[in-house]
Amino acid sequence: MAQTSILGRISQLISANINAMLDSAEDPEKMLDQLVRDFTNNIAEAEDAVAQTIGNLRMLEDDAKEAHAAAIEWGDKAKAASKRADELRTAGNTSEADKFDNLARIALSRQISYEEQAKTLDTQVASQTVTADQLKDGLNKLRVKREELVQKRDELVSRAKMAQAQEKVQTSLKEVSVMDPTSELSRFEEKIRRQEAMVRGRDEVAASSIEEQFKSLESDEQNAEVETRLAELKSGG
Repeated sequence: MAQTSILGRISQLISANINAMLDSAEDPEKMLDQLVRDFTNNIAEAEDAVAQTIGNLRMLEDDAKEAHAAAIEWGDKAKAASKRADELRTAGNTSEADKFDNLARIALSRQISYEEQAKTLDTQVASQTVTADQLKDGLNKLRVKREELVQKRDELVSRAKMAQAQEKVQTSLKEVSVMDPTSELSRFEEKIRRQEAMVRGRDEVAASSIEEQFKSLESDEQNAEVETRLAELKSGG
């Protein structure tokens, strides 16, 4: 029966461990959305099944009431016919009395038939009532479970995203520890130091060249002075 199938699916969804399902999911957010859709679809299907079951139950209840009423009505007709037969038989009208007794028998037969029908319908009403109550109970539990899932959705998605962010940070830290970027800075700093040293060396070379020129000039001046004094000595000055 469709009701049994719906009850089975409701039972499975109600007993589902949402946290366990999320732990095994590759994408928790998609898993949550799919769970909400599944719950929503099954709720709609369960609502249809409950509505159909309750509708059938109400029809059975109406039929049972009609059967009970018909049984009472035919019982009253049997009583009336039997009473009339007795009156006619007392009056000496046997043939007419027999006719009304036959009518009483027919009425009693109808009464028995409706009583049996009412009994069968009462059994069906009781069975359908149990099924309807089970479906309504399962439906209510499913609604509560869906509300719980919807309420937790944002929290669980946030937790999942936070876990992913933490995992990325941990991965980045591991990569940094494997390849330290400060080593590149050290090599760059050493290159700059060599360039600075080269500049200082060139400055010293330039300064040394100027000093030698001045020394050469001083030497030339000193030689000129010596020659001048030597010429004075020779001239007897």
